[in-house]
Amino acid sequence: MPRASPLPWSLWGRPGVKTLVTAGVFVTTLWSLRCFLNPSKASGEGSKHMKPLVVLVWEWPSKHVPNISGDVCHELYSITGCQLTTERQLLHQANVVVFPHTRLQPARDRLPKERPPGQNWVWVSLESPSNSRALAEWNQTFNWVMTYRQDSDIFIPYGKLVPNRSATVNIPAKTNLVSWVISNYRRTQKRAEVYKNLSRYLHVNVYGKANNKPLCKDCLLQTTSKSKFYLAFENSIHRDYITEKLWKNSLLAGTVPVVLGPPRANYEQFIPADSFIHIDDFGSLEELATFLKTMSFSRYQQFFAWQRRFSVKLYTDWRERICTICTAYPHLPHGHLYPNLQSWFNS
Repeated sequence: MPRASPLPWSLWGRPGVKTLVTAGVFVTTLWSLRCFLNPSKASGEGSKHMKPLVVLVWEWPSKHVPNISGDVCHELYSITGCQLTTERQLLHQANVVVFPHTRLQPARDRLPKERPPGQNWVWVSLESPSNSRALAEWNQTFNWVMTYRQDSDIFIPYGKLVPNRSATVNIPAKTNLVSWVISNYRRTQKRAEVYKNLSRYLHVNVYGKANNKPLCKDCLLQTTSKSKFYLAFENSIHRDYITEKLWKNSLLAGTVPVVLGPPRANYEQFIPADSFIHIDDFGSLEELATFLKTMSFSRYQQFFAWQRRFSVKLYTDWRERICTICTAYPHLPHGHLYPNLQSWFNS
């Protein structure tokens, strides 16, 4: 069978074909240029992707409201696509609304009158269940919880250990054995009972409002760092409730924490087992006191081995905590409501 003859080159010289080809190239070029100059209009999906996540904080968690104008999440914490606001008129534009428990009133009239479709509400608390009232008022209200609990939708610890490469150990000079900073002293609390019994066997340097020895903001670490041991006693005993008493007053200060809080195994989920002393490690407080008073320097140094691998990071800025909502957002369940907030928090 004879082959089909290729189109003769002369065909391209015909005006009709040349015009069609030129027009096609021109249209394609225009479309490409349009997409390049205005990609959001060329693609609806692109427009949605470029739109920042709007997080409305209904009331700021602390009394002092910091500057949250501009792109603070990116500027301070390298979190992109996140817009924080406290402007309630933006309610219908907000993807997420944040409600700190300390700012909520028992009456529901403090909440928005309506919830726009697709909007998610976050309940926020850094307090323990023992210090959180009226939780039963908020059943079937919040989509997500944001607390110090590791099983929260958005986990906000008081602090954590972050890897470093210093490979050095820094132990400040010590002038006394044990210190404790306490502002709210209640005899009914377990920490008050433990302190009272422990002080029978050793001297504890007590600072804070409860002992009429308040420390200025810059004086706290300087003071606690001079003690070999610090009583990192929590005001209540709950899972994961490990506060700045451990992270700041003790580990960051360069002293060994003697902890009263959740079980040892829970602490070991946050810090190395050889970096702290748990009161449950001893059969009696007298045994604990003897252990502290008779410890050799070489044994004491072993408690600081963690410094060769880690450093302490504190979470103190509510802007950083709230910005993390945007990081977690793509992975959170949408449309879910906590049926019984009190039951969850007390579990």
